[in-house]
Amino acid sequence: MLQAIKSSRKVAVILHQEHSTPGRLGRLLKLQGFDLDIRRPRFGDPLPQTLAEHAGAIIFGGPMSANDEEDWLRREIDWIEVPLKEEKPFLGICLGAQMLARHLGHRVYAHPEGKVEVGYYPIHPTLEGHAVCACPFPERVYQWHREGFDLPCDSVLLAAGQDFETQAFRYGPAAYGFQFHPEVTYAMMCRWTIRGTDRMQLPGAHPRHLHLEGWYRHDAAVARWSEAFLGRWLSESGSPLRSIQNSERERLVPG
Repeated sequence: MLQAIKSSRKVAVILHQEHSTPGRLGRLLKLQGFDLDIRRPRFGDPLPQTLAEHAGAIIFGGPMSANDEEDWLRREIDWIEVPLKEEKPFLGICLGAQMLARHLGHRVYAHPEGKVEVGYYPIHPTLEGHAVCACPFPERVYQWHREGFDLPCDSVLLAAGQDFETQAFRYGPAAYGFQFHPEVTYAMMCRWTIRGTDRMQLPGAHPRHLHLEGWYRHDAAVARWSEAFLGRWLSESGSPLRSIQNSERERLVPG
């Protein structure tokens, strides 16, 4: 019994680069006593055959495309059947959301005019989006992507964008896909905008100074919503999160 209780406090975290981190979402989960079971399939880590001992799973982003043909990426897309079949909380962020869309049989594609979203952009939450948790859905979020995806059949649109319409959706009882990056910290943003200067030259991308200014203007709302969303999301597995007092105080200090 004690082992079952301990195991249920574990979240599978799937990352795609050698030094990637789960950022803010990882901090929030650890503050609540969840263990992060970090897997990097791109570098040979196996994926869990079942999530019976996990509270949920998150697939994060990466520089690759969900349309790539690498064996590990195809296996990861197929693996999404595990949380869907077991009805365990699943969250796909950016590439992870595109993988979820591909798993559900829908296309991932570049903007017809070559536009990208790299920086802070407005989105338009739906009524269903605002009802996801007790905190209002943020209306300006951090983006870093060149491709978008169609809204999967039998899913619920939670937020829409202008150039890339599907920004957030729910599929089934506990699977979510977000095109944007609620996990980003100030330190992550600094690294991305230094290492990814080529992305900021693409049509529609914002210059680096607007990324950093946008963090101070818009991150507070994203931080509050991220905390509230995680609580609701993991409660769908029967593992409710407690309210976190001042859990994002580090948000006010870049680092």
